[in-house]
Amino acid sequence: MSPSALTSQDPLGHALLAYQRGQQNATITVYSNVADEEPLPAAYFFRTLWEMPELERTALNECRGRVLDLGAGAGCHALELQSRGFEVKAVDISPGATQVMQERGVGQVACHDIYDQALTQEKYDTVLMLMNGIGLAGTLEGLERFLQHAHQLLAPGGQILATSSDISYLYEDEDGALVFDLNGPYYGEVEYTMQYENEAGATFHWIFADPSLLQNCAEAAGYQVEFLDEDDQQQYLVRLTLKG
Repeated sequence: MSPSALTSQDPLGHALLAYQRGQQNATITVYSNVADEEPLPAAYFFRTLWEMPELERTALNECRGRVLDLGAGAGCHALELQSRGFEVKAVDISPGATQVMQERGVGQVACHDIYDQALTQEKYDTVLMLMNGIGLAGTLEGLERFLQHAHQLLAPGGQILATSSDISYLYEDEDGALVFDLNGPYYGEVEYTMQYENEAGATFHWIFADPSLLQNCAEAAGYQVEFLDEDDQQQYLVRLTLKG
């Protein structure tokens, strides 16, 4: 999740721990500044390979070498990759999530935000950012910062595999025209708050980057951009590779 989301409170982590302890109906409530509140079942973070969206299965098939799974949640992607023989380090800002991953058998787990310098001491062939994982960067400025920072994470020839979405459809009027505040922040910057039972976390930023924006930012940061797949809900999977 976002670097600022769960440092003092940990509603996501506590929901995941509750599910891990047998509370099958544990559910997070997600509030945002662009949509009505939505329930997010903790079970979603525990899905098996065939419960995952096709974009995620494609991403797992495209992994190579040593993998860094950022925003790993309950470790469903890391566990699948481990079962295929990959060496995976799974990272999340949520202490509860990292505890759940350890209990579930993820071999290498760390509780860090995405900029923690401890992560740069090793190099990875694949940096994996699923579940709209580009959003971890938070804002447009954060995206530019992260793409530069990721140079320190990648081994020679390494790749970032990430998913994101174009949420412009949220701003369509009844005639299908897009209505933006051109003087405001980028329309894909969203503010979220999570709550589990009576525990509310801090508000955090999440960015949904449309493909053109991501391509422009990534190329400016020295990456070659390859769009691998998309679905019918404006979500896409992209591969970013450092240019030689």
